[in-house]
Amino acid sequence: MLHLYLSQNRFFRSRCCCHLAAGVVMLVLPLAGAAQNRATVSGIVLNGTGKVEFATITLHRAADSTVVKTEFSDLLGAFQFTLPAGGRYLVSAAQVGFERSWSSTFELLATGLTLPVIVLKTSQATALQEVTVTARKPLFERLADRTVVNVADSPLSAGSTTLAVLGRSPGVTVDAGDNLGLRGRQGLLVVIDGKRVPLTGTELADYLRALPAEQLQSIELITNPPAQYDAQGGAGVIAINLKKDQRLGTNGSANASYGRGEYGKFTGGFALNHRRKNVNLYGNYAYTDRRGFLRLDFTRQFAATPALTAASGLLNTEQLTWLRSHSGKVGGDFTLSKRTLLGVSATILTSQTAYNTTNQTQVLGAQGEPTDRYRSVAAQDVNRPNGSLNVNLRHAFADSATAASLTADADYARYRTARLLALNTYYETPAQANALLSGDQTSNLSIAAAKVDFSQPLPRRARLEAGAKITQVTSDNNVAFTSIENGITVLDPAISNQFEYRENVNAAYVSLRGAASKTTFQVGLRGEQTNTRADLLGESLRERHYFQLFPSATLQRTLSERHALGLSVARRIDRPSYVQVNPLRNYFDATSYRAGNPDLVAQTSYNIELTHTYRQKFTTALAYAQTNLPIVNVVQPSLDGGRLVVNRDVNLSTLHYYSLTLTAPLDLAKWWTLYANGVFFYNRYVGELSGTALNRSQVTCILTATSSFTMPHGWAADLNGFYESQEQYGFQTIRPRGQVGVGIQKSVWGKQGTLRLNVADIFYNTPNRAVSTYDNFTESFYRREDLRVVTAAFTYRFGNSKVAAARKRTIGADDELRRAGGQ
Repeated sequence: MLHLYLSQNRFFRSRCCCHLAAGVVMLVLPLAGAAQNRATVSGIVLNGTGKVEFATITLHRAADSTVVKTEFSDLLGAFQFTLPAGGRYLVSAAQVGFERSWSSTFELLATGLTLPVIVLKTSQATALQEVTVTARKPLFERLADRTVVNVADSPLSAGSTTLAVLGRSPGVTVDAGDNLGLRGRQGLLVVIDGKRVPLTGTELADYLRALPAEQLQSIELITNPPAQYDAQGGAGVIAINLKKDQRLGTNGSANASYGRGEYGKFTGGFALNHRRKNVNLYGNYAYTDRRGFLRLDFTRQFAATPALTAASGLLNTEQLTWLRSHSGKVGGDFTLSKRTLLGVSATILTSQTAYNTTNQTQVLGAQGEPTDRYRSVAAQDVNRPNGSLNVNLRHAFADSATAASLTADADYARYRTARLLALNTYYETPAQANALLSGDQTSNLSIAAAKVDFSQPLPRRARLEAGAKITQVTSDNNVAFTSIENGITVLDPAISNQFEYRENVNAAYVSLRGAASKTTFQVGLRGEQTNTRADLLGESLRERHYFQLFPSATLQRTLSERHALGLSVARRIDRPSYVQVNPLRNYFDATSYRAGNPDLVAQTSYNIELTHTYRQKFTTALAYAQTNLPIVNVVQPSLDGGRLVVNRDVNLSTLHYYSLTLTAPLDLAKWWTLYANGVFFYNRYVGELSGTALNRSQVTCILTATSSFTMPHGWAADLNGFYESQEQYGFQTIRPRGQVGVGIQKSVWGKQGTLRLNVADIFYNTPNRAVSTYDNFTESFYRREDLRVVTAAFTYRFGNSKVAAARKRTIGADDELRRAGGQ
């Protein structure tokens, strides 16, 4: 299949991608014989009907029940841990639908130990009787290599969007240009159920706005991903996991929510799941109808040019938005044999958004005298039908969770955008004929990928992993702008064109991870061959072919029962997306438009992070990254003359980044937990644009705090707040902002129903204020959206909830790494 896939890339030159394994061997050879003085404890989990597969097995320290690490039982209910000999421990086993069961306290001898069988008893809660809730999953969890946002159980997520949930997450920012950042850095790889979303900026933000939070199970924020992930994403990876019911039998849920800010926001949907021993069929659907506004106030200062005198502009813009989206997923998992699993799925996210924008502009001369005054009205209708298909296969070569395994995935996704524009401009001073600009823009983006991963256990609790992946992205864009001249509609050839962009990435990786006495390590090397080509109406604009290596390494050392250190280093890349290189225009109003930059090149970064963990709970992380040719968003006067402003991306020279991250999960009471996170970072940008030399820096902090309250009789509540201090982003200075939100929920009808009520942005502190300063141009703006919203929601669950299973559709390298994170 891979050979057939490669044969379709006829326009690409072949490149050699070899000797990856040799590089990794050189990196890991000094660590190969480190594991000593360790022993294995093993066991098996049963319930009343047989062996329990994929139960959560937790190892606790006997002295205080502190969690040491977590594993899953295999297909036969077996599990094992490898630990330093001599310690005293407990093991607990849990699974939805059963009560947690505990082993007796034991001391791990050097010869190892096999525990007595652990038997799970059916939970009385599954009889759908009212119970007193004593704990629930925290909204945020800090693991060894990532932060997990547990969206599904939070009252704050009801009626929200995926973009809004991300904006409340620790260290995540969404700037005025809809660019996602993590811990003060932009350049992220976004994946949904393990599949890359090939969008950036506004396109990505609109996609995440159309995806309701009711579809989400969790979000993982990974700042230093291992070699198994694509090298794309210098700032890290945002992994979005959609909901999937794990219960046996036929089950389902239905939900509806309505929120009100200045305008209404509705979300409704349902999910169905039918699981038998060897077959699991599932599907879900959600409909969203969200209305809102965007208000912008601009002040622009234009320097004098040979053609124009100095001037300033005052602009007031109001945009009314109406988003309607349909999202859903259907799929099936099939057990072909005791060791082989096959999965297929199809996902859709189709949206239609209407934008009605009114802009009032006044231009002042060099002495502040009024020279021009006009008004524009822009009506845009944007349709985005998106869909994807996935086929995956996993085969284990033995009946053990630690056996060698092979996984394979094939994916195809298609993203289409159809944009109709009618831009009317009415001139008041000086008087002249009104103008109408009509636009018909279509974009067809497809991404196809095939990958295979192999995992092989080695002696001394080590594991070797290797894999290969091929990705092909194709973007076809056609833009036709027409205007009316002497009552006749004519095509404007200066701004109408066709643009095609192709990107092919061929990748391979090898990774080794293992454990020594009080030490775990993982080293990897990934090689990626990149081929890109950009064509404008049949004329080649840019063609690039390059091969790069991306080494990564992580080392964790337990110093004592209270202190542990971790060190990670990696090299990563951010290739410009098709939107960022597409030179065709997208008009916002009569004063500004967005256009890509075909001359953009990829940015690369070197990242290093040192982490200290206290009592396996409190973390402190110091990080440094140097990014070469960083991609930043800028605004500049258009080269067409006049007072038009173009928004585009450019490469600067260097970005130096330093950060300190503090994380403290606190149990203030049995019913009150607090998750506090602070990111303090320093960015220094160096570069030049339009005669403006840039060497600017700023110390910034991002503070996030979330309190979760668990109360009797099914009541729970979350209180979340964040604050972002002033930040420097390229030529732009961003003013401080923040948000406070609160949500409560109540379980009803024997826990089959959940009522939720939340208020987002209570004090309306999220409006963006920013100033962009160049030698030839200055722009300041104030941006407000319909974000202060009160939402009520209801969820009803039905079906068989007495017996549960926790089978995962695909267990590959990423899942193995997640399990290793507790070591």
